[in-house]
Amino acid sequence: MITLRIEHKIDNYDGWKKAFDSDPINRKQSGVNHYRVYRPIDDTNFIIIDLDFNNLEKAQAAQVALMNIFPKIEGTLIFGVQIKILNVIESKEL
Repeated sequence: MITLRIEHKIDNYDGWKKAFDSDPINRKQSGVNHYRVYRPIDDTNFIIIDLDFNNLEKAQAAQVALMNIFPKIEGTLIFGVQIKILNVIESKEL
């Protein structure tokens, strides 16, 4: 499984959530089969998003799509975006 991890600061959760829910890259059509959104307990103005894909090419295409969107909202809705593609090498439910 391949995970595209996005991390950034936010100014306003409700505004960010509205933009996230508008799904500008059409996650399902882009190949996302599962996603998780995290907010650190000690920093509610920080967001971490994991988008899971079955293959690297779809994750890379989604990364490119996001990199075209993020500059338009950097400094207003989001701040300091970091994106990483991760290869999940082990996962186990206990």
